[in-house]
Amino acid sequence: MPERLIITSAQNPRLKRAAALQDRRDREREQAFLIEGYRALRRAMNNGYPIHELFICPELFQGENEPALIDECEATGAQVIQLPPTLFGKLAYRDRPEGLAGVAPQRHRPLAEFTPGPAPLLLVAVAIEKPGNLGTMLRSADATGVTGLILCDRCTDLHNPNVVRASTGALFSVPIFDADSATARAWLRAQGIRTLAATPHTEAIYTEVDLTQPTAIVVGCEMLGLDDAWLSDADLKVRIPMLGQADSLNVATATTILLYEAARQRAWRH
Repeated sequence: MPERLIITSAQNPRLKRAAALQDRRDREREQAFLIEGYRALRRAMNNGYPIHELFICPELFQGENEPALIDECEATGAQVIQLPPTLFGKLAYRDRPEGLAGVAPQRHRPLAEFTPGPAPLLLVAVAIEKPGNLGTMLRSADATGVTGLILCDRCTDLHNPNVVRASTGALFSVPIFDADSATARAWLRAQGIRTLAATPHTEAIYTEVDLTQPTAIVVGCEMLGLDDAWLSDADLKVRIPMLGQADSLNVATATTILLYEAARQRAWRH
């Protein structure tokens, strides 16, 4: 196993390189990102996601499972590096650091690599801007058994710390693919997968359509929703009833409602 290192200087180049990954430009240049906290790291390991470096601070551990996770990371090739609390804070994004932060490589998978299988349930996220929303959507996609997430016209960084944190590790369990919108629409048609778009300008309520067939639920950016190309191309248009004064839902909330209805129908079918 690799030898464990102890870093005590804030000027250590290894620590500075890892801390720089909190900035998007550095993440893109290094094609790496930070995974902070026990749960996210555990799910990364459970899904075979490689951890290259693991920074630890035993004084900040919050449970009893950390040593086993550290041993597992080390056994799969991670370099374990111990820091004092004052230096671990340079890596931490959380208000209450858990003493674990891993450096992992970014993965980018083109849509051409995706084989969805029979009767898939897909989520297509178009131009999502807020990292917290994208992370929450990933969490809901994992919870409802989504076959894959297609990110179109990406605005936010998939590896932003807020995405990693909000997804609670679903970033590593949901298959994620990249495409521009035109390519995604052509691919969905070629695969025989129907697209569903939520809009207030339709009569059908989301519970009244059949979601047991091969279906892609398409959601758009927070400010403007889906553009005309996606709306006009949609095979199904549904609305989510609004009983109060608000005329729209947060995109992550609307996504969760639609995915759980699809999961409900599919569980009943089986």
